[in-house]
Amino acid sequence: MKVIIVGSTHAGTNAALQILRDHPETDVTIYERHTNVSFLSCGISLFLDGQVKHLEDMFYSSPEQLAEAGAKVLTRHNVIKIDSENKSVEVVDMESGDVSTDTYDKLIMATGSTVTVPPIFGIDEDKVMLCKNYEQAVAIDKAAAGNKRIAIVGAGYIGTELAESYARTGHDVQLFQSRDIILNHYVDKGLSDHIVNILQDHGVKVLLNRRVTSFTGNDDGELVIETTNGDFTADLAVVCTGFVPNTELLRGQVEMDRHGAIIINDYVQTSNSDIFACGDASVVNFNPTGKPAYTPLATNAVRQGMLAGINVFGNIQKYMGTQATSAMQIFGRTLASTGLTIDHAVNAGLDADMVTFEGTWRPGYMPSTDDLTINLVYNRENRRILGAQLLSKHEVAQSANAISIAIQNRNTIDDLAFVDMLFNPNFDDPFNYLNLVAQQAVEKETKRGNNKPRLTAGMDADPEFADKED
Repeated sequence: MKVIIVGSTHAGTNAALQILRDHPETDVTIYERHTNVSFLSCGISLFLDGQVKHLEDMFYSSPEQLAEAGAKVLTRHNVIKIDSENKSVEVVDMESGDVSTDTYDKLIMATGSTVTVPPIFGIDEDKVMLCKNYEQAVAIDKAAAGNKRIAIVGAGYIGTELAESYARTGHDVQLFQSRDIILNHYVDKGLSDHIVNILQDHGVKVLLNRRVTSFTGNDDGELVIETTNGDFTADLAVVCTGFVPNTELLRGQVEMDRHGAIIINDYVQTSNSDIFACGDASVVNFNPTGKPAYTPLATNAVRQGMLAGINVFGNIQKYMGTQATSAMQIFGRTLASTGLTIDHAVNAGLDADMVTFEGTWRPGYMPSTDDLTINLVYNRENRRILGAQLLSKHEVAQSANAISIAIQNRNTIDDLAFVDMLFNPNFDDPFNYLNLVAQQAVEKETKRGNNKPRLTAGMDADPEFADKED
């Protein structure tokens, strides 16, 4: 069988390696526009503030390694047309300009995404840069070395991480956000306000409710940033306003959502049975809502890529979906989230509510401990857990993974309130903090008179077990 993979960042690289591990006889051809593969863009901020010494360490594979595994890797080759009816692709050699045609039995679309370029006048100014791939990271690192004042447009994960990195390296940082909340895909307003305060305490000027409308220059050689609420100046601007899928090659040939992300089934297969899609080019199956969503995260890409590599040989392994679990460090704090925020849950039409735990991660009688805040979002109708956010100086990221499993398994607040977790004063209280925040939710519903049966998911599925007494 001949498989063509278009693109090789996370999804494409993992698809190729999976195919060649399971079926080394397969004819695998990878077309990649860049000279490199498998770049971890999430490490850019770590490189910019010196925690990672070499940007090249952010590659976990290479064209040479993929070739050693058995793939035919053609870098600097851009696929310009896909003909799904005839199962062929047209490719241009970006060095010579030559155009050739190739054919496939199965195609894996792993073309990723690009930074959303908002309709801002002057966004093509030399002092305005984007941040996603290796080449862009090299460019902004070089530019920042000679510029003191840096403006960052967009306060999602990348923008917020860049703001921290540049503040740590002595830059004057302005962080622009068009709404009144930062990290709005991951946290609720209360936690956002807390993180804004942390950023400001470390010298970042956070400018909320300011949509950037244009970039211009002035007579002093400064970059002028015009917004809906005043003008500002900087030496350099980095635009981090989200991502759009690179799927134009298949437009009109497979089903897509309103973002242009490719719709997939449980086997990461598109509406064309011979084409698979994975990573930022496709939707995810978002478990908290049970609906497709566009969630461009590396965690989704590597899993979908491996599944594409498995399922090109048949419907072998289903895609479990995702909770979009993620984490970041911000000036010594760990911020971790999974599933839905309360605002997103309500906007999705769910009868959702939230409780907030404010305490410490282990007993106060220990030599040290740290404050911990947890937001737990749940569905009042069926008591299922929908999402959580955690913030502490302590490393609480793995607790987001625990909540992710609970959402995946459709567990309720009653399950989480009493699920078995270890106790040792070095690590937590007799009831772990995840037990405690769930118990708050149970108590809240009890006070409302919402006393639905509290059988756990496992007991509910096993009558014999449910009938047993202690």
